[in-house]
Amino acid sequence: MNDIRRSLLWAVFGISVVMLWDAWQVHNGNAPLFFNQPAKTMQAATEEGGLPAARATASAPAADGSNLEAKPAAQELASVKTDVLDLVFDSAGGNLVQAKLLKYAQGLGGHNGKDFEPLTLLKQTPEHTYVVQSGLINGNFPNHTTVMTRVPGPTTLADGQDSLQIAFASPAIGGLKLVKTYTARRGSYVLDVRHELQNVSDAPLQPQLYVQLLRDNSSAESETPFYQTFTGPAFYSDEAKYEKVEFEDIAKGKAEFMVNTKSGFVAMVQHYFTTAWLLPEGQVRDNFARKLKGDLYSAGSVADLETVAPGATLAVDARLFVGPQQETLLESLTTGLDLVKDYGWVTILAKPLYWLLDKIHSVVGNWGWAIVLLVVVIKAAFYWLNAKAYRSMGKMKALSPRIADMRERLKDKPQQMQQEMMRIYKEEKVNPLGGCLPIMIQIPVFIALYWVLLSSVEMRNAPWIGWVADLSTKDPYFILPVVMTLTTFIQTALNPVPPDPLQAKLMWFMPLAFSVMFFFFPAGLVLYWITNNTLTILQQWQINKSMGVEMKFQLPKFK
Repeated sequence: MNDIRRSLLWAVFGISVVMLWDAWQVHNGNAPLFFNQPAKTMQAATEEGGLPAARATASAPAADGSNLEAKPAAQELASVKTDVLDLVFDSAGGNLVQAKLLKYAQGLGGHNGKDFEPLTLLKQTPEHTYVVQSGLINGNFPNHTTVMTRVPGPTTLADGQDSLQIAFASPAIGGLKLVKTYTARRGSYVLDVRHELQNVSDAPLQPQLYVQLLRDNSSAESETPFYQTFTGPAFYSDEAKYEKVEFEDIAKGKAEFMVNTKSGFVAMVQHYFTTAWLLPEGQVRDNFARKLKGDLYSAGSVADLETVAPGATLAVDARLFVGPQQETLLESLTTGLDLVKDYGWVTILAKPLYWLLDKIHSVVGNWGWAIVLLVVVIKAAFYWLNAKAYRSMGKMKALSPRIADMRERLKDKPQQMQQEMMRIYKEEKVNPLGGCLPIMIQIPVFIALYWVLLSSVEMRNAPWIGWVADLSTKDPYFILPVVMTLTTFIQTALNPVPPDPLQAKLMWFMPLAFSVMFFFFPAGLVLYWITNNTLTILQQWQINKSMGVEMKFQLPKFK
């Protein structure tokens, strides 16, 4: 029976590893290992540059992307700076081609005021392309390659000023003039974007507005070979909810997402940051995703517009988000936008954990100590469940010498051995499976906390103490991983040694392998695990002492 209990405990450990891996896969946009849902959306259109076939016209951007990098001689760049954003616009299309987030550092590892360099999220260089575009189709109308004229105006948000505008006006093309106006506000990562369509022809016109995010398929700089997060387009609609789309699926024409809808948004997601076009709710649109030349991809929406009468003007408002994946901020903008900070199947647990972590941080003012206190709160909430498991382990540990002697004496009589083992358990009122259920109940909670810490942009460049200057990257001196390994070994040594030599060796090998992985994990994750291990050791020690169980390290014999 003791062997069965040990096997079940290792099964629990194995299941937790599989569940963690599955959550990782879902977080990266891959299909889950379990309960994979059938496709419920339409496949991405690829005709005529990726726009839906019913909407495509000869004026749509070229399918091979050949006109995306056109640099007309008359084009110019214009900068706009607020307290949180430093933006660069291109007069070719009035596109947003660079965005620096002034409150976030470019690199990881911690920064002081002297070497602080703002993070560049959007850029257009030979090495990396990530830009925002919009224009008109369904006729020969101004689009994202049309050279426009910048409307004169201020470029820097002055003291006491709450908003700043920059506008671009196109020439008349196909009977339409397009004026594109961006409004940036103090402290905001949201740009209000107004497209004003002026019909200067003698006939009614019915254009369509497209908005898109153009990016190459490079990964975020915060990824490592040991953990990766999803990078790519994402769509949200009331019908299909949140849908991530892999670049590889777009290239193969296998991407599936809701195309025809009146709700939601289109986003380009990477670790910690995102951009998103937010069209008005109720606006009829067709979503699209397409592969352009090289490693460029675009994702966006084509919106149906009203007919513009001769001499009339039609204004279409949209919002553009360019910023960090701050959960509370995203929730305030539109339904579902907070899901770009993706927790996968543990979302129902991860969201309240993040809420609690954020509340603790608002009191202590340090994300490292907030992590420590959060683990303390969770361990306190599961105190009685843990106590039940550790009491069961304490009883088993007290019986270990007796069970070992019995197994040695009856090793040639397996049936009698099992009967004698059952008699001992019944006599001592020990349930060998008593520690399994409490452990299994807590596994999803700690997996959810794992994803909260891995996904939260608040950990990026957040210091803890001394040498830990950035909780989102690995400990530069590997001090925390070493401490974690030691606490893991102490915790293992406090448990009863399995009678089976192979199980005894595995009981030490698995924690070692698990600890080595964490040498390259973010310091915040390692800190959370150290805190959990330490509290487990203290509680186990206290319970064993109250039961009169001798506290000593039991090491297996590796012969």
